[in-house]
Amino acid sequence: QVQLVESGGGSVQPGGSLRLSCAASGFTFDNFGMSWYRQAPGKERELVATITNLGVSINYADSVKGRFTISRDKNKNTAYLQMNSLKPEDTAVYYCKATSRWSDTEFWGRGTQVTVSS
Repeated sequence: QVQLVESGGGSVQPGGSLRLSCAASGFTFDNFGMSWYRQAPGKERELVATITNLGVSINYADSVKGRFTISRDKNKNTAYLQMNSLKPEDTAVYYCKATSRWSDTEFWGRGTQVTVSS
């Protein structure tokens, strides 16, 4: 059974940090690129960061460059999103997605809420 389970969300003050985790199971983690998306209330889901299946290539949305870091640990089948210098506009539900390197197969997690507020 394929599962992507996000964790690490919560409430934080502006300028604070959070580390999101996405635990993967039920598929071969090394064959899938991993991405983080977010969706704020009333807005479309947007791509935040992506890392290729072997971690060779990483890309970020302009809005998070220099503040967020995506990574993956093949031994733990887990992807991470380290979020620093958080701003109120980072408030959203954050989702992870796994995309097959070899096909159109993709899987989504259920999301974790991040709220940045003073």
